[in-house]
Amino acid sequence: MNIRYKSTRNSDSTVTASEAILKGLAEDGGLFVPEQIPKLSVSVDELRGMSYQETAYTVMKEFLTDFTEEELRECIRKAYDSKFDTEEIVPIVNVDGVYYLELFHGATIAFKDMALSILPHLLTVSAKKNRVENEIVILTATSGDTGKAAMAGFADVEGTRIIVFYPKNGVSKIQELQMATQKGKNVAVVAIHGNFDSAQSGVKAMFENKELAEELNTHGYQFSSANSINIGRLVPQVAYYVYAYGKLLEQGQIRSGEEINVVVPTGNFGNILAAYYAKQMGIPIGRLICASNENKVLFDFFRTGAYDKKHREFVLTTSPSMDILISSNLERLIYQIAGCDDKKNAELMSALQKEGVYEITEDMKAGLLDFEAGYATEEQTASMIHEVYEKTGYVMDTHTAVAAYVCREYQARTKDTAKCVIASTASPYKFVKSVMSSIDGSYAAQDEFSLLEELKKVSGRELPSAIREILHADILHTLECDVDNMEQTVRNLLDL
Repeated sequence: MNIRYKSTRNSDSTVTASEAILKGLAEDGGLFVPEQIPKLSVSVDELRGMSYQETAYTVMKEFLTDFTEEELRECIRKAYDSKFDTEEIVPIVNVDGVYYLELFHGATIAFKDMALSILPHLLTVSAKKNRVENEIVILTATSGDTGKAAMAGFADVEGTRIIVFYPKNGVSKIQELQMATQKGKNVAVVAIHGNFDSAQSGVKAMFENKELAEELNTHGYQFSSANSINIGRLVPQVAYYVYAYGKLLEQGQIRSGEEINVVVPTGNFGNILAAYYAKQMGIPIGRLICASNENKVLFDFFRTGAYDKKHREFVLTTSPSMDILISSNLERLIYQIAGCDDKKNAELMSALQKEGVYEITEDMKAGLLDFEAGYATEEQTASMIHEVYEKTGYVMDTHTAVAAYVCREYQARTKDTAKCVIASTASPYKFVKSVMSSIDGSYAAQDEFSLLEELKKVSGRELPSAIREILHADILHTLECDVDNMEQTVRNLLDL
């Protein structure tokens, strides 16, 4: 089956997978979605025993149908290699009857590595397939993890440049140092005086600026995205949920066809949307449980059907990658539950942009039955880290702890006995101060970097190479700008 892609805001024309990856965002501001979610070409029993690379190919070939087998297998080979610190790429750890899908064993110790290790290869192949001669400028906003993972993936990749915007004082010290020390002649990092939503809105505005696009083209550039709005980011994420099911079968933890629940700490909605796509492909997933921190715009949406970013305060939390009030990938789900009605979706997204709020219809609410939602306060997140460590010795990061708390609350409330897989999205080393302070309050007064050795003792995990490398690295990026100066900053960086 040849899968083509259309915009969530205009279904009149379609593009190939490689064209969608190159563009990143549709010209009308919509997101690219497949005309239909393909089914897996193998049974769930056949997933048993597959390597991660084999599973990734099995999933991705169904979505990226204009890639040859040789092209796709080569992209996968280059992506999922020794840069991951475990041979299985994504270990699954059983902790007190809950299964943690550890997505943080890549080069930057966060789940973004799973997709951003392969996106540069998908993008360069796409450029060749479409005879692109312009230099591709990856323009990305980050709440902490995407930026570093994208820079690590694209650093010194021929024919590309990458510019990353992140919120000053809105990421952990480790995250900021990871970005500030990133090497690569084609890499630029900019701290904005604002929050992640401001950075994301500024980036989307540049993508939608037709005059800027023409000016870029004149100078031999074109934008593309490494955010999860790029379908080339989303499709690789589907693979690890499929892999998780195969591994649980292989380990004898579940029976063939048995439904599992998936709990995902959620900010921009891409990671849980990937689980939804895995279910649509045929993986027996029961409930998709959306876990929020105190910025609980998604929790309120699933509870009421109203998405309201206007009437709420933006909260800085210890799980900063989820400090988001505009969950961009939710648009893909909204489009689907609207019956793939591009005009209805465009109307709702326009309301969000102009009024800061929209409400879905009763018919659309019926399309959300696969989803549950919960949230954890800062106190509940910290207590979860402490309790799980005291009971089992397992140490998790703050984002994973949000999901773990929501999982426990969901099980207690519903009495649902289905096995739960939690997407563990970051290494505890990435948020070491918050993690160690949760385990023992006496650590709160210590410096973030002095706690690294303490975490090593407590967790029994070796210091990841991603941390060792930055401790004595030179600071290479110090550029800052106001939100309303983002476009001019890009112009300056590209010498326009």
